[in-house]
Formats: sequence, structure tokens, C-alpha cells
Amino acid sequence: MNIDNLKSQMRKGMLEFCVLLLLKNGDAYASEIIARMKEAHLIVMEGTLYPLLTRLKNDGVLTYRWEESPSGPPRKYYSITPGGESMLEQLRLSWDEINITVNHLLANETKSTVNPQ
Repeated sequence: MNIDNLKSQMRKGMLEFCVLLLLKNGDAYASEIIARMKEAHLIVMEGTLYPLLTRLKNDGVLTYRWEESPSGPPRKYYSITPGGESMLEQLRLSWDEINITVNHLLANETKSTVNPQ
């Protein structure tokens, strides 16, 4: 089994949720999204992010506007739409369920390691 591939798939599965969480806190342009993800220890490549942003925009989850930049060309700032906020809430509920399940299993693993049956 290729653990790196599995870890990569887990990260990709969470990427939409993380992008929406980030944009819920304010509009951002792609390079800024990448930098904020890096600060959160989630490495995202441009080749992964740009298609995701385009798909989310096409799905009506995000919108964007062009804004002049003090250093260089205009930047495309992404923002979350009301539909995106609804999707974010659904993803948050799913995350909570997954988190509860995994934490429960991890707690049981620890107990079974300490007290083998």
C-alpha cells in the first residue's frame, strides 16, 4: 500500500472544505490562499488550487472580482457565495461526524492497547 498516495487523497478530500473555511473569513486571491494554507501546514500547489477555484466558481459556491494590485497586475479575489456558505455548513457537519467517529475509534484503540481483551 502506498501511504503517500493515501495521505494525498485525504488532503485532496479536505481541500474544498479548507478553501471555504478560509474564504469565510474574508476574500483572498489564489497566492494568498496558498500562503494561508501553508501557514496551516496544508501544502497546496497552484496546479491543484486553480482548477478547484474554477470548479467552485462554476458551481456557484464562489465568486470573484478583479482588483488592482499595488505591485503588479490586477488580482482575482475570490469570495464565498450564500450557496457556498450553505455548502460550508454541510461540510462542517460532515467533518464533525467524521471527527467524532475517528476520535471514538482512536480512544477505543488506546483502551484496547492498554487493556487487551
